Amino acid sequence: MAVRLITENCTGCKLCLRACPYGAIDITEGKALFNDNCTQCGACASACKFDAIKLETSYTREVDLDAYRGVWVIAEHLHGRFRRGAYELLGEGRRLADKLGVELAAVLLGDGIAGMAADLFAHGADKIYLAQDPVLAHYRTGPYTDVLSGLINRYKPEIVLISATPQGRDLAPRVAARLSAGLTADCTGLDIAENERLLVQTRPAFGGNLMATIVSRYARPQMATVRPGVMKALEPARW
Repeated sequence: MAVRLITENCTGCKLCLRACPYGAIDITEGKALFNDNCTQCGACASACKFDAIKLETSYTREVDLDAYRGVWVIAEHLHGRFRRGAYELLGEGRRLADKLGVELAAVLLGDGIAGMAADLFAHGADKIYLAQDPVLAHYRTGPYTDVLSGLINRYKPEIVLISATPQGRDLAPRVAARLSAGLTADCTGLDIAENERLLVQTRPAFGGNLMATIVSRYARPQMATVRPGVMKALEPARW
């Protein structure tokens, strides 16, 4: 994916500057310019009213597989409490990360939620990516897609796990499409093919009469939504 500026259409209105969560746009001589902070998240393209910024996705792009490392879990929460699936994904993510020899990170999006981070560490996370802003206080497709896509572009995890809740089923395919990533929906089993560092994803097919095994051999990150209730959460650590 790439963000491209069509200079002749740019009016210097600053809508893109205000929309960018990474401070990646400057207005110079009445035109928008991208600086080194750009993560290609696409928030500017969504905000532009003058067709001056285009989001271009290539489904045949070359991916440097070695540049991607780590397992991420998107920690879904509601009314100040984590959903059950967040703990289950942390337990499964811990197992996958240990097999790969990498860190397990949780991604926490919202507003005024920094105090919730300790619970994620207690349930197995090595690291937390925290994004706080009033626009993230309640789930909205656009802002959540922009921020998560930007984080993935910048930090390059090899695996991203999302609960197959209504929110997760809305968010995951949009992020995957934005990044040209591989996505398997409604997984009931996950494992690692260690010789190739591939996420082996199992899900029901043909109405549940067959189980399909899927890998994303050439796309990164490898994304999966996982049905709540099928993975085991770790007992929280006590300090």
